[in-house]
Amino acid sequence: MSQPRQLSVLIPFYNEAGNVAPLLDEIHDALAGIDYEIVCVNDCSDDATGGELEEARRKAPKRITVRTHVARAGKSAALMTGLRAVTGTWTQLLDGDGQNDIADTRRVWDAVIAPGNTGPLGLIAGKRKSRNDSGFKWLQSRIANGIRRFMLRDDATDTGCGWKLMRTDAFRELPYFASMHRFLPALMKRAGWEVREEPVNDRRRWHGQSKYGFLGRLGAGAADLFGVFWLVRRGQPGIAQEWNDPRAGAQSSVAKKSS
Repeated sequence: MSQPRQLSVLIPFYNEAGNVAPLLDEIHDALAGIDYEIVCVNDCSDDATGGELEEARRKAPKRITVRTHVARAGKSAALMTGLRAVTGTWTQLLDGDGQNDIADTRRVWDAVIAPGNTGPLGLIAGKRKSRNDSGFKWLQSRIANGIRRFMLRDDATDTGCGWKLMRTDAFRELPYFASMHRFLPALMKRAGWEVREEPVNDRRRWHGQSKYGFLGRLGAGAADLFGVFWLVRRGQPGIAQEWNDPRAGAQSSVAKKSS
């Protein structure tokens, strides 16, 4: 059995023609010296995205894996499809529009992951230092984040940011549902993993248009929020002492305090 890579970069794409090559080239440059792979999931794009992904894969077949949905399934489904292909110990999520900066990944990797003392850290979530959204989009994001924090107590301030660096095994434990990508901090905390935020860049989209509208976010977000609200109040999974699980110490300390 081959050794796992250090880092997998997982990117869902839907109609991102023009963004594929510059994004992947930027990743190659930024991650030099790290044992990484890039897993791209084409969510049934109907533009030139599929051809651009195949061309990129042919140029770097040992680095790039492509999975193509037979029907449009959404971002969370694309992440789960990609998760079945990743081999890295850690997985970096990026959006396919170029707004997330892979330089943030390199900076955090060198400062936090490479030293090797991550403990029960399961997720590093990006918090955008400046937003390139319209005023209305910024306002709706602030309102949604406030309601979510109040209900879920996840302390996350910017779950709409696509930049997220996760322990792959922790990511694989999470329950799947449509739009689960919006609730990763709450789901990670429910599973007993530590979550922290890291300031990251937010750049303008390179090509194409945003795939998310206000009404779509509102309808799906409200239904899923109540579902996650129910889920996080149903307790954490058990951790066996034989697993050598980094969460064991933290869970044991909480149990002693409550006894």
